[in-house]
Amino acid sequence: MNRRLFFACAGAAAVYPGLLGCRAQPAGAPPGLAASGDAAFDAWLNGFYLKAVATGLPNEVLDRELAGLTPNPAIIAADRNQPEIARPVSSYIKGAVSDARVATGTAKRADLGWLVDVETRYGVPPEVLIAIWGLESSFGAVQGDFDIIRTDATLAADGRRRALFEENLLAALRIIASGEAVRTQLKGSNAGAMGQTQFSPADYLKTAVDADGDGKRDLWGSAQDALASSANLLAKAGWKRGESWQREVTLPGGFDYSVVEGPRQAPAEWLALGVRATDGAGWKPEDARSTAQLITPSGAAGPAFLIFPNHFTIRAYNNSTSYALGVGLLASRIAGEPGVIKSWPQESGLSAAERTGAQEALSKLGFDPGGVDGIVGVGTRAAVRKWQKDRGITADGYLTPDLVKRLQAEAAAL
Repeated sequence: MNRRLFFACAGAAAVYPGLLGCRAQPAGAPPGLAASGDAAFDAWLNGFYLKAVATGLPNEVLDRELAGLTPNPAIIAADRNQPEIARPVSSYIKGAVSDARVATGTAKRADLGWLVDVETRYGVPPEVLIAIWGLESSFGAVQGDFDIIRTDATLAADGRRRALFEENLLAALRIIASGEAVRTQLKGSNAGAMGQTQFSPADYLKTAVDADGDGKRDLWGSAQDALASSANLLAKAGWKRGESWQREVTLPGGFDYSVVEGPRQAPAEWLALGVRATDGAGWKPEDARSTAQLITPSGAAGPAFLIFPNHFTIRAYNNSTSYALGVGLLASRIAGEPGVIKSWPQESGLSAAERTGAQEALSKLGFDPGGVDGIVGVGTRAAVRKWQKDRGITADGYLTPDLVKRLQAEAAAL
């Protein structure tokens, strides 16, 4: 085992002069690295360095790429304010499925003939890949300029999703160590995603492909590599050939909204509950044989959708209902289908304090949201529905500022 697993070389002088990279440095710094001045970050980095050595990453790569590393406060701020979390879904969808993006995506679909071969190989329709491309990087134009190493280190040290970002940081270091890319190429978003279709480093190692045949998996400069890699990722995540991703539906009066985000059942079973396709058309055979879940992303006042397994596969990219719905609706428009028929309601976004306040109130009232993290996800919405049903309110799981105030007032009265 490498002796760096045992010696941190902390203090005024190296305790093992013959150990490569061992030199005088501030106490607590990993071997070969300088302390950043942030005690929590340095403690994490020290532990991560030893983990990285244990995985077989070369010392010289770690010393070079982690030297002088400091956390980036802007990354943490962005992580707390992701658009899929902070923006009302109606606002997010309107931005995602803009007329300009639809027009550009439609033109790309017509121009890129090699997408036919990609669909044949992986089963993912061109419009879905183009929609991901459009949302992730404005069709390759905006790929992000954050240093992936620093970004992943910042997010890993923060701890909210430590295991995920440590995995991605290790992957980024492996990419550099392999010679497949250099540090200056590894630029991307404030969430640590890179390239035209914004892959995590871990996904790059597992699913990126060389589709244009130049011997490189170039997600930055080759749209063909980027979109084929996305198709491979979705195929490996379970994409079902021929099935839809979502379908807008209309719900009957007096509908029991407590089943929203609940059972996954065949369209015929939803029909028995009065759920009908809003456009009046029937179900294609692949969808009729599949199962779907009901969602009402803007509550009872907004449009409703049956989402099929392919919707959940899109979440392999970004585990957000808003994101997957945005990709699906944009893909449908690029394919020439009409947009959402029922109007989106006027929504007021919730502040971070309102989101965490609602979760704290739900917990206090005995309706477990699955933690207090300021993210209104599946667990929080399920808790809201249970509370609403118990109080005789339409149980759509949709939080408004007024509903948050009611929750907090009820919790405060205990």
